[in-house]
Amino acid sequence: MRDTTAGYGLVSRLFHWITALVIFGLFGLGVWMVGLGYYDPYYTTAPHWHKSVGMLLAFALVARFVWRVVNVKPSDDGIAPLERILARVAHWSFYVLLFAIVVTGYLMSTADGRPIHIFDWFAIPSPGTNPGLESTAGAVHVWLSYAVMALAAVHTLAALKHHFYDRKPSLTRMWSGPPQV
Repeated sequence: MRDTTAGYGLVSRLFHWITALVIFGLFGLGVWMVGLGYYDPYYTTAPHWHKSVGMLLAFALVARFVWRVVNVKPSDDGIAPLERILARVAHWSFYVLLFAIVVTGYLMSTADGRPIHIFDWFAIPSPGTNPGLESTAGAVHVWLSYAVMALAAVHTLAALKHHFYDRKPSLTRMWSGPPQV
């Protein structure tokens, strides 16, 4: 369940892969829904799902961050010093970018003073009416989303490089966990 110096435990691996799927899904949904017209059947449903899943992702990101802080980090021995630094910058950039995306999404969605209803289970209140904030927060939200997609592409290419070219176990450790003893 927990991480070891030899690899990632089940919880970290589930956080990683489920978060990745949700982020790509939200990105695809976001790109698709901005093209919907007023009379499209998903005009109100798609944003509701996007906001609901996005807010749940925010809670999952906090849990993931706490999990990362309280766990041992798998060893990155054998990785070049520059690559080690770049990997740390990329991983922390994901947290910063994703947190900023959630905040801008929240500000954009609540600028009119209405709360965000999470699947009609509960509501996250608005901080108040902020005319004009919707456009600014929306533009930042879009640009940050594209930045996350670009970073995810670099992250994926780096993982593939380490796995196939360098023959390092980092991808294997994130897929199947630490080697069984």
